[in-house]
Amino acid sequence: MDLKKTNAPVNTVTYNKDEIEASTGNIYKAITIIAKRANQINSEIKKELIDKLDEFATYNDSLDEVFENKEQIEVSKYYEKLPKAHALAVEEWLDGEVTYKEPSK
Repeated sequence: MDLKKTNAPVNTVTYNKDEIEASTGNIYKAITIIAKRANQINSEIKKELIDKLDEFATYNDSLDEVFENKEQIEVSKYYEKLPKAHALAVEEWLDGEVTYKEPSK
Protein backbone atom coordinates (compact mmCIF):
# COMPACT_ATOMS: atom_id res chain seq x y z
CA MET A 1 0.00 0.00 0.00
CA ASP A 2 1.39 3.35 -1.02
CA LEU A 3 0.18 5.92 1.48
CA LYS A 4 1.53 8.87 -0.51
CA LYS A 5 -0.70 8.15 -3.53
CA THR A 6 -3.95 7.89 -1.61
CA ASN A 7 -6.84 10.29 -2.05
CA ALA A 8 -8.47 9.42 1.26
CA PRO A 9 -9.72 12.44 3.19
CA VAL A 10 -8.00 13.48 6.39
CA ASN A 11 -11.17 15.09 7.74
CA THR A 12 -14.63 13.65 8.26
CA VAL A 13 -16.61 13.09 5.07
CA THR A 14 -20.24 12.06 4.55
CA TYR A 15 -20.62 9.20 2.10
CA ASN A 16 -23.65 8.17 0.08
CA LYS A 17 -25.18 5.09 1.72
CA ASP A 18 -26.23 3.69 -1.65
CA GLU A 19 -22.64 3.74 -2.92
CA ILE A 20 -21.39 1.93 0.17
CA GLU A 21 -23.95 -0.87 0.02
CA ALA A 22 -24.03 -1.19 -3.79
CA SER A 23 -21.78 -4.25 -4.09
CA THR A 24 -23.26 -6.23 -1.18
CA GLY A 25 -26.85 -5.04 -1.10
CA ASN A 26 -26.60 -4.78 2.68
CA ILE A 27 -25.16 -1.76 4.50
CA TYR A 28 -24.26 -3.79 7.60
CA LYS A 29 -22.33 -6.35 5.60
CA ALA A 30 -20.48 -3.58 3.76
CA ILE A 31 -19.58 -1.81 6.99
CA THR A 32 -18.34 -5.07 8.51
CA ILE A 33 -16.09 -5.69 5.52
CA ILE A 34 -14.79 -2.11 5.60
CA ALA A 35 -14.11 -2.38 9.34
CA LYS A 36 -12.12 -5.59 8.88
CA ARG A 37 -10.09 -3.96 6.12
CA ALA A 38 -9.51 -0.90 8.32
CA ASN A 39 -8.10 -3.18 11.03
CA GLN A 40 -5.74 -4.74 8.48
CA ILE A 41 -4.60 -1.33 7.26
CA ASN A 42 -4.11 -0.10 10.81
CA SER A 43 -1.93 -3.08 11.72
CA GLU A 44 0.16 -2.60 8.54
CA ILE A 45 0.71 1.08 9.32
CA LYS A 46 1.51 0.32 12.96
CA LYS A 47 4.06 -2.35 12.00
CA GLU A 48 5.68 0.00 9.48
CA LEU A 49 5.86 2.81 12.05
CA ILE A 50 7.36 0.56 14.73
CA ASP A 51 9.97 -0.73 12.28
CA LYS A 52 10.98 2.83 11.34
CA LEU A 53 11.10 4.00 14.97
CA ASP A 54 13.21 0.99 15.97
CA GLU A 55 15.95 2.31 13.69
CA PHE A 56 16.29 5.32 16.00
CA ALA A 57 15.96 3.44 19.28
CA THR A 58 18.65 3.85 21.87
CA TYR A 59 18.56 1.56 24.84
CA ASN A 60 19.73 3.11 28.11
CA ASP A 61 19.43 1.71 31.58
CA SER A 62 19.27 5.22 32.97
CA LEU A 63 15.86 6.83 33.22
CA ASP A 64 17.39 10.24 33.87
CA GLU A 65 18.44 10.86 30.28
CA VAL A 66 15.83 11.60 27.67
CA PHE A 67 17.19 11.65 24.15
CA GLU A 68 15.22 13.38 21.38
CA ASN A 69 15.97 12.55 17.80
CA LYS A 70 14.83 14.94 15.06
CA GLU A 71 14.41 12.17 12.49
CA GLN A 72 12.27 10.19 14.92
CA ILE A 73 10.05 13.21 15.50
CA GLU A 74 9.70 13.78 11.74
CA VAL A 75 8.67 10.15 11.17
CA SER A 76 6.10 10.41 13.94
CA LYS A 77 4.68 13.63 12.51
CA TYR A 78 4.42 12.06 9.05
CA TYR A 79 2.34 9.17 10.39
CA GLU A 80 0.15 11.49 12.45
CA LYS A 81 -0.79 13.46 9.31
CA LEU A 82 -1.82 10.38 7.33
CA PRO A 83 -5.50 9.65 6.74
CA LYS A 84 -7.02 7.30 9.29
CA ALA A 85 -7.31 3.60 8.53
CA HIS A 86 -11.09 3.72 8.19
CA ALA A 87 -10.85 6.49 5.58
CA LEU A 88 -8.34 4.44 3.60
CA ALA A 89 -10.59 1.37 3.85
CA VAL A 90 -13.65 3.27 2.63
CA GLU A 91 -11.67 4.67 -0.29
CA GLU A 92 -10.52 1.16 -1.25
CA TRP A 93 -14.09 -0.13 -0.93
CA LEU A 94 -15.53 2.56 -3.17
CA ASP A 95 -12.75 2.01 -5.74
CA GLY A 96 -13.54 -1.72 -5.81
CA GLU A 97 -10.13 -2.76 -4.50
CA VAL A 98 -11.47 -4.86 -1.61
CA THR A 99 -12.42 -8.48 -2.18
CA TYR A 100 -14.35 -10.60 0.26
CA LYS A 101 -15.73 -14.12 0.55
CA GLU A 102 -19.00 -15.15 2.08
CA PRO A 103 -18.58 -18.37 4.07
CA SER A 104 -22.18 -19.42 3.47
CA LYS A 105 -21.73 -19.51 -0.31
